[in-house]
Amino acid sequence: MDRQIVALAVPALGALVAEPLFVLVDSAIVGHLGTDALAGLALASTVLVTLVGLCVFLAYATTAAVARRLGAGDVRGAMQTGVDGLWLGLGLGLVLAAAAWLVAPWLLAALGATGGVLEQAVAYLRWSTPGLPGMLLVLAATGALRGLQDTRTPLVVAASGAVANAVLNAVLVYGAGMGIAGSGLGTAVAQLGMAVALVVVVVRGARAAGADLRPAAGGILANARAGVPLLVRTATLRLAILLTVWVATGLGATALAGHQVVNAVWGLTAFALDALAIAAQALVGHALGAGDVPRTRALLRRTLQWGVAAGAVMGLLVGALAPVYVRLFTTDPDVRRAAVVGLVVAAVALPVAGWVFVLDGVLIGAGDGPFLAWAGVATLVVYVPAALAVHAWAPPGAAGLAWLWAAFAVLFMASRAVTTGWRARGTAWMVTGA
Repeated sequence: MDRQIVALAVPALGALVAEPLFVLVDSAIVGHLGTDALAGLALASTVLVTLVGLCVFLAYATTAAVARRLGAGDVRGAMQTGVDGLWLGLGLGLVLAAAAWLVAPWLLAALGATGGVLEQAVAYLRWSTPGLPGMLLVLAATGALRGLQDTRTPLVVAASGAVANAVLNAVLVYGAGMGIAGSGLGTAVAQLGMAVALVVVVVRGARAAGADLRPAAGGILANARAGVPLLVRTATLRLAILLTVWVATGLGATALAGHQVVNAVWGLTAFALDALAIAAQALVGHALGAGDVPRTRALLRRTLQWGVAAGAVMGLLVGALAPVYVRLFTTDPDVRRAAVVGLVVAAVALPVAGWVFVLDGVLIGAGDGPFLAWAGVATLVVYVPAALAVHAWAPPGAAGLAWLWAAFAVLFMASRAVTTGWRARGTAWMVTGA
């Protein structure tokens, strides 16, 4: 079992880490354009990541459905599910790209951006929106391949995309003199290239299995229905993140810039821990599809042990090395100080985050989306008063950022741990069959 977990998690780790590296590279390059540019990137990238994150069901629901069908021996049905997911991702991507471009100024202003920060944020968001269809196709294709227990192909494509993104950002921002707009364009081009590579792999597999490549309304609608509960669950998470950014904006430009650094590092560690959740999704879905309940329970226990241990190790690294790596993001001493304080607070919560992410993966792999949707609403209800209290009473700068991350990383994560942990203790989520 450990070998299977590692065989899936290690390549998934590489692919997942490559994704937040896009934000880290953008932050490092844009950060040297000034505080307004970095603060603008904080807002714009949060909106972009939120839009893509709301559609993460394209990966999660597809992984669970494909893994179940594969476990039940229906290879053609598994590939057909993957193809339907691609069509759904493409359609959603085109709609979201058009909407994001149109409402960018209004939306960013509503988040509190003004003056130079607003100008920089709008430029980044509008230049990055052409990449949204590519981003959603990447999610859908990756979900299909994970369900087939292939995490190596997404790793190769994600790593290549991260390298291309870094090169394109440097060339367009500094070489072409486009500023923050060049960073957005570079990210869009890299994501579109990744989408093409992954779609080709899925299409080849579908043809080999005899699946139909044409868009089928029934299959697309089935994928959409399966994804609705996960959309609600993800929406609650993204609302919590947007609320966190709004509070950080109210704490001043220094706190907002520091929050961007903390959030980028948190995203890197979260995606790294989520590699174990990806392994849990694929293995639990396969086991339940094959009707093997004892193996499902054993997978739950073992992946949780891996998650907590990995979170503890990453917490030590993030907290201890924070004064060193924050220098990569900014030369402003006040921003550095705020970022270090926020990172130390976030590091304390990483073992709990490891528990939460793995349990999410187990329940998603089991297709327990409706419970996750209700649990997401409940944890958001717990977090909102804490965030509003920080907004009302916390001081600006480093101290306020510390209180904000205590509310998000400690309280919010603990609430998620309680709800998912309670569910996992029972058996209602262990439904077997294709």
